Amino acid sequence: MLKSGFKAGYPAFPKTIGEHIRKRRMDLGLFQKDVAEIVDTSIDCITFWENGRSQPQIHYYPKIISLLGYYPFEESDSFIGRIIKFRHMNGLTYKQAGKLLGVDGSMVVSWEAGKTVPSAILDCIL
Repeated sequence: MLKSGFKAGYPAFPKTIGEHIRKRRMDLGLFQKDVAEIVDTSIDCITFWENGRSQPQIHYYPKIISLLGYYPFEESDSFIGRIIKFRHMNGLTYKQAGKLLGVDGSMVVSWEAGKTVPSAILDCIL
């Protein structure tokens, strides 16, 4: 235990998804192998995520969000913010989200990067 009352490596104020996973794992007293089983991946993936060596692929996000019990990303009520959250919550690639929205996946990439504005879709839903 450290003077602050936290165990070594405990991310008291997590910023990355890997830090959120490590914090939750430590809060629950789980091993990386336990989290790997919950998320349906390898122990190496959990280790790499927690250490910031790699990021989870989007298809893992629904199980990660369920494990955490909250959405670990910055939220926005904008149309693009809602698309991003929908993709994360459902583990959708750009291509899969584009198919649902009736556009090419590269268009979703462009929207999320702020390069283009989805005016045609906005006209339809407003």
